[in-house]
Amino acid sequence: MTSGWEPPRGRLRFDGWIAGIGTASGTRVVVGHWTASPFGPFSDVMVEDPDGERLLLAPTGRTADFIAGTYCFDRVRVTPVGVARGAAHWRVTAGPLDLRFRTGRRGGLGLLLRAVPGAVAARPGWTVVTDPLARLLLGVRTRGTAGGGRREWYGVRDLHAVTAVTAVLDGRDLGPLAPVTPVRFGFGSTPRRPSLVRVTTTVGTG
Repeated sequence: MTSGWEPPRGRLRFDGWIAGIGTASGTRVVVGHWTASPFGPFSDVMVEDPDGERLLLAPTGRTADFIAGTYCFDRVRVTPVGVARGAAHWRVTAGPLDLRFRTGRRGGLGLLLRAVPGAVAARPGWTVVTDPLARLLLGVRTRGTAGGGRREWYGVRDLHAVTAVTAVLDGRDLGPLAPVTPVRFGFGSTPRRPSLVRVTTTVGTG
């Protein structure tokens, strides 16, 4: 798939939320909800099934091309992606997926992340500090080399545990919440404990 659009060279910023969720069926779901980005506000969903097939659900050809040029997928589908947010309840609808999840109160790590000024946390250079801590505490990375020769920096600014989920994919109930086994979309995974993180993601395109 190609939209004919080429991303600008340099560093592109995406500000919003990432939810990483595991289910008892073995299917893992990663939701990106971007309130500000080079594409304007949008949301996308990455799904990896128990057999390792990776599916991207993105709302436009441009967003699909960009995401697929940064991460790895076996299938890409352009479809409307809707996100409805409440104080602690989220609903995500995207093509074959209907996902609802609930978040808990901010824990100690979330409070620590919130204490860092947003302007500092969003800087790629700050990941020199956060990457070793993220590997130690969460088993994830906040900086690395992505697909297409791109680099990524995740400026994590808040964290909530996901406490419950209801997910239906292609008419099949994916079962209750479970730990997130590693996903293989890019250089890193999401925390093993299902989580919602507030993040500023920077992608270097050249």
